[in-house]
Amino acid sequence: MEKLRYTLAVLVDNEAGVLSQVSRLFARKGYNIESLAVGTTDDPQVSRMTIEVLADNEPQVRLLCNQLRKLFPVHTVKLLSPSVAVRRELVLVKVATESPAARNEIIQLANVFRANIIDVTPSALTVAVVGEEGKNDALMNLIELHGIKELVRTGVVALERGAATIDEETKVKDEFDYGKNVR
Repeated sequence: MEKLRYTLAVLVDNEAGVLSQVSRLFARKGYNIESLAVGTTDDPQVSRMTIEVLADNEPQVRLLCNQLRKLFPVHTVKLLSPSVAVRRELVLVKVATESPAARNEIIQLANVFRANIIDVTPSALTVAVVGEEGKNDALMNLIELHGIKELVRTGVVALERGAATIDEETKVKDEFDYGKNVR
């Protein structure tokens, strides 16, 4: 059975050791974090984690969400449905451009994929692209033919579409089947 990708949005205290606690929980439960992006929110005391994990089914992921809620520095955990989430990833890639023709081809590819050229040297271009993973993968496959010198991906960040937020005031009652967030 093929595992499915699930996206979790988690609000946590912005303090040392929280990331370690969260990653240890995933390791103890036998899950590999496929993607992780963390940054502060509009409240400097709170960080938001966007975590992607592969699992066999949604009930397994909901159980994992409940385990996350039990961690002291965790404020809120929300499983984001793919149909109502806006998901994006940033990719920076340095590409070999040994000739003007290669440089022009990379520039044309960047234009087609709405990417930006953010650094130019005689032997390399650095391209930045923000988008869904599939779009980013397609561009990387085409650029790879020229020789990728270096590549970095941020991991996915995600928000729900519309007015809904991760904050408690806008959460749907009985959102989670396996317990409530007591904090």
